[in-house]
Amino acid sequence: MRKAGLLPYGLVLAADFYLLPLCMRNTGSAMLLLLCVMPLTAFAVGVLCGVRRGFCPLLPAAAVLLFLPTIFLYYNPSAWAYGLVFGGIVLAGNGIGRIFYGKR
Repeated sequence: MRKAGLLPYGLVLAADFYLLPLCMRNTGSAMLLLLCVMPLTAFAVGVLCGVRRGFCPLLPAAAVLLFLPTIFLYYNPSAWAYGLVFGGIVLAGNGIGRIFYGKR
């Protein structure tokens, strides 16, 4: 599997982590985005990658690495755990998508 093939998935994750926080106006919208929209997007990216490319452990690692700078841009240092959570969500989605990889 080529690493360059992960670029579209990484770009969607980057948009998820860097552009969606710009829509946060108050605590309610921040919680909705951080706890619902962003994890669902990350899960969908993981599933889609798993269905199209099979299991790829680089994608969850990329999700963690992409999220880490956002801690200092949008959140506070207590948000570091979200990076691990998003990596786990992408990993789970990628594993579920892998189940359907051979069935296309």
